[in-house]
Amino acid sequence: MYRSHVLVCGGTGCTSSGSPQIIERLKDEIEKQGLTDEVAVIQTGCHGLCALGPIMIVYPDASFYSMVKVEDIPEIVSEHLLKGRVVTRLLYDETVTSAGVKALIDTDFYKKQHRVALRNCGVINPEVIDEYIGTGGYEALGKVLTEMTPDDVIQILLDSGLRGRGGGGFPTGLKWKLAKQNDADQKYVCCNADEGDPGAFMDRSVLEGDPHVVLEAMAIAGYAIGANQGYIYVRAEYPIAVERLKIAIEQAREYNLLGKDIFGTGFDFDIDLRLGAGAFVCGEETALMTSIEGKRGEPRPRPPFPAQKGLFGKPTILNNVETYANIPQIILNGADWFASMGTEKSKGTKVFALGGKIHNTGLVEIPMGTTLREVIEEIGGGIPNGKKFKAAQTGGPSGGCIPAEHFDIPIDYDNLISIGSMMGSGGLIVMDEDDCMVDIAKFFLEFTVEESCGKCTPCRVGTRRMLEILTKITKGQATMEDLDKLEELCYYIKENSLCGLGQTAPNPVLSTLRYFRDEYEAHIKEKRCPAGVCKALLSYVIDRDKCRGCTLCARNCPAGAIIGSVKNPHIIDTNKCVKCGACMEKCKFGAISKK
Repeated sequence: MYRSHVLVCGGTGCTSSGSPQIIERLKDEIEKQGLTDEVAVIQTGCHGLCALGPIMIVYPDASFYSMVKVEDIPEIVSEHLLKGRVVTRLLYDETVTSAGVKALIDTDFYKKQHRVALRNCGVINPEVIDEYIGTGGYEALGKVLTEMTPDDVIQILLDSGLRGRGGGGFPTGLKWKLAKQNDADQKYVCCNADEGDPGAFMDRSVLEGDPHVVLEAMAIAGYAIGANQGYIYVRAEYPIAVERLKIAIEQAREYNLLGKDIFGTGFDFDIDLRLGAGAFVCGEETALMTSIEGKRGEPRPRPPFPAQKGLFGKPTILNNVETYANIPQIILNGADWFASMGTEKSKGTKVFALGGKIHNTGLVEIPMGTTLREVIEEIGGGIPNGKKFKAAQTGGPSGGCIPAEHFDIPIDYDNLISIGSMMGSGGLIVMDEDDCMVDIAKFFLEFTVEESCGKCTPCRVGTRRMLEILTKITKGQATMEDLDKLEELCYYIKENSLCGLGQTAPNPVLSTLRYFRDEYEAHIKEKRCPAGVCKALLSYVIDRDKCRGCTLCARNCPAGAIIGSVKNPHIIDTNKCVKCGACMEKCKFGAISKK
């Protein structure tokens, strides 16, 4: 029996910061101190607080060490694990108070969260099936196969109010019901683990931290609709997730939790992986299925919908990783338990990837109906450097910007749509007063243009025309007629594109036009970028009264654009200036400003 357990984050973020080396050093130091039989080192998935990685938690006292370095390990082992003295200076500072060390659950980042989809992430070793089983894993599958009919399963999902967590929020139980009603000699269950939104890493973290929950849920789905084969479509850019899925599938087969005659009930179900090459359009369900079939990933017209004619022309259901991660807990705890969380039309919790201008970048899971202010100011720790909140982008390239005037909006599907945004898969990018909203819209549209499959003209050509107009605006070359044309194009593309990529591509433009039209007009009418971001509209100026002639700016100018002699005021040659901002950054007297 181990006296202590040391949990080290093995998610992508912490891995990139050196957690594998930390684990190796931990094991070496534990062996040196003769603690091998007393202390277990466990690699887990993401703990959520990615800004402070690599993360290490020592149990049973739950000491939370953050930003751990390899050179810190000998001290942690000799002081904490051997002598029982917590190394306070390495603890997450939010847990340290004048009265001692407080529980992690009481910190601002964690206390308003409620983990359902993420319940095992950061808690178990995702590469050991016994740890998943030890937390109640595969009990839901056992209950379904031995105590429930397929209709019972679908009804509990309908009663729970679970909506798809991948974008549009379609009721999960209804999707399964439609697929069950279609008779066919073969049906399929698919998992969308493609997750292509910039700044989104929710599904990746679930797969890295708790892969078996997806396998269990897909098997439950197969039983409910009458399918015996599942496919997980995961992008090859997620190597840790892919490897842990492979391990999980092999372990589940070995335990007869996948394959033939599961639990001796006569039910057969197996799962295979299909790797995506990173095409954003393959996040759209019909394009994803086309890619699984080995064809070019392009969307198909709907109807027929996948529940009628999907993968290989057979009835198919497709849900994303987070949707599946909720299902075993709904089966075990009941529909009323899940429906008690969230809002009237948006039940349960939602996982968000917090990024951008915010202190606590990372992964959070909150009940639906939590306000944007609570997420950003309390959980996220607010905006760094005393800056003001300007907007938050939800839904990635398919979503929209939420301005400060809606800072107190409760987050759920319908509320976000009503203000011109959408839930999407759960990326939440925070922007402050230094961000240009025209430039933000241009950034997302550049992404969409690059990722369009080109199958339909409105998306292939229309988004490119939109990008051309936005580029003109950011260069101060546009007219108000261009702005009208941009808005007209937005609505045309939304109404006439074949799939969700094109239909939602104008959303970032429309939402920024709705709330930040004054910024567009400043670019057009005044040839000025209010945030000082658009380089073509920028100029750097030296205040002759403040300049001391120290030459520091001239020595750091990469273009040789600053002219002047020692102890005399300098000037900037605007024809040579590349507007990099190095001069303003280096000036110690505040003599350089941008206009």
